[in-house]
Amino acid sequence: MAIPDFQKLMLPLLRISARSEVSLADATELLSQEFNLTEEERNILLPSKKESIIKNRVGWARTYLVKAGLLRATKRAHFMITDEGKSVLDRGVTCINIKFLERYDEFKNFYYFNGEKDPSNSREKTSDENLTPEEIIHNALDKIEDALGDEILDKIMNKTPEFFENLVVKLLVAMGYGGSFEEAGKALGKSGDGGVDGVIDQDVLGLDRIYVQVKRYADDNHVGSAAIRDFFGSLDRVKASKGLFVTTSDFTNDAKETAQYLSKRLVLINGRQLVKLMIRYGIGCRLEETVYIKKLDEDFFDS
Repeated sequence: MAIPDFQKLMLPLLRISARSEVSLADATELLSQEFNLTEEERNILLPSKKESIIKNRVGWARTYLVKAGLLRATKRAHFMITDEGKSVLDRGVTCINIKFLERYDEFKNFYYFNGEKDPSNSREKTSDENLTPEEIIHNALDKIEDALGDEILDKIMNKTPEFFENLVVKLLVAMGYGGSFEEAGKALGKSGDGGVDGVIDQDVLGLDRIYVQVKRYADDNHVGSAAIRDFFGSLDRVKASKGLFVTTSDFTNDAKETAQYLSKRLVLINGRQLVKLMIRYGIGCRLEETVYIKKLDEDFFDS
């Protein structure tokens, strides 16, 4: 039979996860068996030639169910059912698709809000038939990068604090700060001042420096104004004029206001901004596929 689309895989995937924690690879194998896919169908690859179509579709089914809160990501490439997922199965639901998942606010934020967690930044809810092909491509890219951002944050949370510190250094170097990783990394963790995790030189002589504070917090543990004031005090002790505060979670409104009105320049980077920068500068991710969009060359035909 034909390879099922990712929406048709959602309900069977949820049922599989109800048995126990499952890996993406095992789920793909079980679903391939359930849909009686031949060996040839299982091995059909995406145009990028780097992943099978069935594994890619199972992966996206998992992502959509996670966004809706029916599944929960656990360790590397593993996931399990949530209480809400169990409730869906107990109600005897016969079909799970995008329309069904729209009843969950978190899913709608993911699906319609262009990767933004704040609904105030949303785009209008619209179907593909109202969009140009270019808009459809860019909207799809937004969803891909938003899902990738969540995966990156999950990976960071499962690593050590030292890994996170080095990650921030690599990102700053990729953005043009600190010269090289070796030069920038030497200063990391050597300040000895409470509230300062690293010092990045912006020039060879170290005449201009950025002091860095990093906090690897869970998504629901936001950085408050007290932490901002502590960081400000640390900057004051080393006579620094600017600092960078990076967290995997977010900042409270009070923290943002505190940073805005203090006398030193403080830049706050939350988890969503962090992963967007990592994707932009190629930190913790790699190029999977390049798609070229070509337009008519009017000059060629006018010459």
